[in-house]
Amino acid sequence: MRSIVSMTLAACAIALMSSPTLAQAPAPATPPAPPSAGGTPDAMPFDIPYGLSIGLERAKQVMAAAEAEAKRRNWKMNIAVVDTNGELVHFSRMEGAQIASGSIALGKARTAARFRRESRIFYNAFETGHPYVSTLDPTLIASPGGFPLVEGGKLIGAVGCSGGTGDQDAAVCKVGAEVVK
Repeated sequence: MRSIVSMTLAACAIALMSSPTLAQAPAPATPPAPPSAGGTPDAMPFDIPYGLSIGLERAKQVMAAAEAEAKRRNWKMNIAVVDTNGELVHFSRMEGAQIASGSIALGKARTAARFRRESRIFYNAFETGHPYVSTLDPTLIASPGGFPLVEGGKLIGAVGCSGGTGDQDAAVCKVGAEVVK
């Protein structure tokens, strides 16, 4: 009887020792290095000084140019012009434009004004593996189609367009932004 118990214990010990739970686990793979932050520039990027906010008459000129470009291409757009704080000055939703794009156009313009750069830059950051962008501001829109309005080297507002693809939105907004120089 003792031999049966001894043999059973020996078999259990062998089974236990050969179990994968006790086997030495391979070392975990080295995690990939985080993406580069791009180095340290000598000058502050996007350091555009703030100027006097755009007024309604100037905003109407920006809007007219953007709207004319959208009509020329037969693209139905929502177009927003904001001041330096990102507050709405003028808005237009073209006939048949997607209703949901109204707030997106405003968000793109607000992003371009508050961050003093084209909204496409945030889209590019996401696309290249920098998801931290989403932590910067809950109202940030990381999509092409928001352009700062810079007159005489100073930021006076921004224009945002939405309703088409990001590139279509950007093409229309760029024409509007070129009115201001």
